[in-house]
Amino acid sequence: MLKTSTLLRLETQLDVIPLLLRGATNDSIMARTPTGQWSPHENLAHLARHHAVFLDRMRRIISEDAPELGRYRAEEDPAWTEWSSLSTGEVISRLRTLRAEIVQLIKGLSDVEAERVGIHPLFGQMDLGHWVEFFLLHEAHHLYKMMIGLGEANRAAMTEKSPYF
Repeated sequence: MLKTSTLLRLETQLDVIPLLLRGATNDSIMARTPTGQWSPHENLAHLARHHAVFLDRMRRIISEDAPELGRYRAEEDPAWTEWSSLSTGEVISRLRTLRAEIVQLIKGLSDVEAERVGIHPLFGQMDLGHWVEFFLLHEAHHLYKMMIGLGEANRAAMTEKSPYF
């Protein structure tokens, strides 16, 4: 079974998205960073797509004996273009739906299923609890990148409006 703190983070970590987007303009959500890194929208689309990938991976871990699961890279994913082209509203809707499916799957795991493993190319053999922790840390990184991207876009907009900023 998952630790209570892990399950709580899984259930609540995405609650920060409305706070991050509060007052954001469509331009700031779509703007890439000055260094060309993903826009806040692209970070959200990546999280939503990664939810679909992670759900498939969890199902493989439950049904297969120690499946080898390669690293996920959006740039190598044929579905990435479609996901990144969705509206931000649609991305968030899919993200919520997929998160609910992941939470439901995790809550329904037996102790034996929770101990099943998948093989990561860098981290090796990990049980489902470790996979969920990895998933949450990856997600937190992209939420942080989204926050930074919105801050940079807002700062750039303020600089354009005021010679004193």
